[in-house]
Parts: sequence; C-alpha cells; structure tokens
Amino acid sequence: MIEQTELEVNKWDYNAPGNPIPDDGTGLTSFVTLDVRKLRTATKKGIACRFTCEFAFEKKTLLEYVAMNTYVIDLDDPVDMAELHTMVRNTYTLFKEKFDFRKLGTVLQDKTLLPFDEKLYDLVPILGLLNE
Repeated sequence: MIEQTELEVNKWDYNAPGNPIPDDGTGLTSFVTLDVRKLRTATKKGIACRFTCEFAFEKKTLLEYVAMNTYVIDLDDPVDMAELHTMVRNTYTLFKEKFDFRKLGTVLQDKTLLPFDEKLYDLVPILGLLNE
C-alpha cells in the first residue's frame, strides 16, 4: 500500500520587483527542478519528492518556492515505473496547485509554472532504490 503525505511548503520567499515587469515578460526567467530522496524504516520504505521553482526578473530573484511530499510504502510491496511516474506527477500537480493559489496578489499572478518534463529526469535509479 502506498500512502501519500500532504504537500509541505518548505519555502516561499517572494520579493516584489523594483521595476514593473513588461507585459511580454521580457527579463523574466523561471525554472523548476525535482529532487528525490530515499526513505526507509524497519517496516516501511518510500521517497520524498521535492520540487523547487525560481522566478527572476532582471537577474534578481522574485520568488523561490520549495515544496515536497512523501510516499510511504510497505517494505514487501514492489513499485514499478508507472507507479513511480504517478508519484512524481501527483507531487508536481500539488506543487502547481499550491503555486497557482499563492501567486495571487503578486506580480506573478498571470504567470504559470513551466510544465514538468519527465524526459529530463532518469527515474530508473530511484526505482532501483525503492525495490532493493
């Protein structure tokens, strides 16, 4: 059985820009990264998925946002690649939903997160850690 914890926002550091952001977004950059960590106890295994997002305008950080959740799995339950992809996708969906709510009232209210590109991450080593 796989249990997912609630998404925990570890960091939300917002700094309003000194200059207005042009409507075309010139000078605004952003990125999203994923970090995964193995978890294990005597009776359970799991992973922690942490997404980080940063928006910068004119090379100054506007927003640094970090959130994570964990998946707790019984030791004898195998995890396949489809389940691992689902875990990562679910975490990203929650991460994005939290961003979409919290961005209201900031200069980023009409901005969206970059879509999560699974092709950029090799999940095979993580799957190996979960099933050892």
